[in-house]
Amino acid sequence: MKFLRVGEPNKEIAAVLDKENKIRSLSNHINDLNPSTLNFNTINKIKDLDFESLSEIDSNIRIGPCISNPGNFFAIGLNYKEHAEETGAKAPEFPVVFNKSVHSIVGPNDNVIIPKNSQKLDHEVEIAMVIGKKAKRVLEKDAQDYVFGYCICNDISEREWQKEKGGQWVKGKSGDTFGPLGPYLVTKDEINNVNDLNLSLDVNAKRHQTGNTSLMIFNFNFIIAHLSSFITLMPGDIITTGTPSGVGLGMIPPQFLNNGDEMVLEVDQLGQQKTKVISE
Repeated sequence: MKFLRVGEPNKEIAAVLDKENKIRSLSNHINDLNPSTLNFNTINKIKDLDFESLSEIDSNIRIGPCISNPGNFFAIGLNYKEHAEETGAKAPEFPVVFNKSVHSIVGPNDNVIIPKNSQKLDHEVEIAMVIGKKAKRVLEKDAQDYVFGYCICNDISEREWQKEKGGQWVKGKSGDTFGPLGPYLVTKDEINNVNDLNLSLDVNAKRHQTGNTSLMIFNFNFIIAHLSSFITLMPGDIITTGTPSGVGLGMIPPQFLNNGDEMVLEVDQLGQQKTKVISE
């Protein structure tokens, strides 16, 4: 299933795509897609519905972030060898883990804002996974049992704040619009092979990033096993899993995002994001 949230900001309702890609309301069945509903009981409840009996929603409606009020927004850095190299870093021996603020989350087509005093705003197309049940010390072979689904994430990054201001990466990763998510939260049964998905990102119709999840240093299952050995993961927690090469920081000379730029992100089976960059 492909879940989504639609409507004006902070007024979104839960919805699902039917087999003809029409948006159907779930408002009579679940209140929202949040930590209380992002579990396997919800999947079992919704999959038995007759989608054609659900109210159809205008396809022109705004699509909001596919998750509401997650408890945690974790991220994995330097998870593609070529990306690590382009940023001047070595491929890591263990996953590089950092946080993004949950308040950075916006819809997949909402504007990305260049904050005041920002000079080096950058893009990172990624695949995020959403946890569907409490996960603690999970074995790698069992990791998919804990995944509710997958979605696109643009891990927007302010490189000066991330790399030149000291301390952790979180402040360069957590601006108000630094986490576009969606459009869809796709349940894992809809994905043929999560370890063979193509990712791409264009800026102003020019290809910047291309990658495939087969090139990840640490795959999805390893990341869950690793993280859950230190941190108890809860339903609704987001883990975005790293970006391929082609970020602005790695270009010669570096090319950062400017007012008026338009980004298009695509991932196999997860849909597309279209965002415009505007100055604060």
